Amino acid sequence: MTEGWIRPLVEAIHCSPTQAVFYLSGGASQALGCLMSVPGATNTVLEAVVPYSKTSMIQLLAKIPSQYCSQQTAEDMALLAYNRALKLSTPGRPVLGVGFTASLASSRPKLGNHRFHLSTRTSDRIWVSTVTLLKGLRTREQEEKVSSHFLLKAIANACKVPATYTSELTESELVDECEKKFNEDQELEQLIKGDICFKVYPFSNVTELLNKERKIILSGSFNPLHDGHLKLLEVATSICGNGYPCFELSAVNADKPPLSVSQIKERVKQFERVGKTVIISNQPYFYKKTELFPGSAFVIGADTAARLINPKYYEGSYDKMLETLNGCKRTGCVFFVGGRNVNGVFKVLKDLDIPEALRDMFISIPEERFRLDISSTEIRKKLGL
Repeated sequence: MTEGWIRPLVEAIHCSPTQAVFYLSGGASQALGCLMSVPGATNTVLEAVVPYSKTSMIQLLAKIPSQYCSQQTAEDMALLAYNRALKLSTPGRPVLGVGFTASLASSRPKLGNHRFHLSTRTSDRIWVSTVTLLKGLRTREQEEKVSSHFLLKAIANACKVPATYTSELTESELVDECEKKFNEDQELEQLIKGDICFKVYPFSNVTELLNKERKIILSGSFNPLHDGHLKLLEVATSICGNGYPCFELSAVNADKPPLSVSQIKERVKQFERVGKTVIISNQPYFYKKTELFPGSAFVIGADTAARLINPKYYEGSYDKMLETLNGCKRTGCVFFVGGRNVNGVFKVLKDLDIPEALRDMFISIPEERFRLDISSTEIRKKLGL
């Protein structure tokens, strides 16, 4: 870290609220070293992966790329890194996905250009850059240095940190850059389509949640959000202890068409009015939600718990039900179960026949702590909706 501008830049990156995941292949290794060697790296770096071999890259992308070193591959890596950052980050913190792939000088002469491609992905922006280096001008170490410095500048830009940077490229070396910006509607469209896995609306005080160990999530359609939802999550949070409460709405329904962007935004307004964090996801099934939010405590009603353990929803197979829920258990997730009025009868966890292997994953919310016989369906009927 000989250049005097690097340390102050990295310190500024670490002071920004952005949390990032880095997928780098073929070069720019010094950039990671710079980020990790300056105190405060835990504030920025969620994960760094170097898929160096072809097999590793194929597993990361879940496909064989048309070119391992290309702009498209860098964009794909950045999008994957962004989704990974969403899963690892603190709700409400801005996240960044970084993809980098390079073909630099090596022990064997290369037929093609020496070049690198990088992409940064945030909630409202994709930035892509391709740099073609003069062949034979630099050693491998020097190309590593140039690419690493260029990457640090791009990271700073994505973190909205001013970068004092003098280009190390010659006038004849090519830099091709492009930027795509999108608004909230476009981001939600990407979520519905499945490009991004979820979006957080942090309407609660996120600074109070930074040291909490797990998410406490109440999932639902919230059509409308009512006092029962708010009270249930409040009680579950008090029982769970060290956790940050949030609601989760899936834009995709298992049995109905997906919500429209306008429908999502209308329901989000409900949470803004009461100052509660809500996550919009694209996963209607709990076994997929546990993969999205590992280690979380999900708050559900007894009626939902009954469906979770019913083989009917697993192609009629009891074994498949056990296998699926054991997969949820391995993610470290648990289910807090509140009582629910089902067909005129108030049901609690003890009324359900939970398989012995899964009992420690289900935790009862005592009836004396929470009982409110109200539902969104009943409210809609009363309102004539």
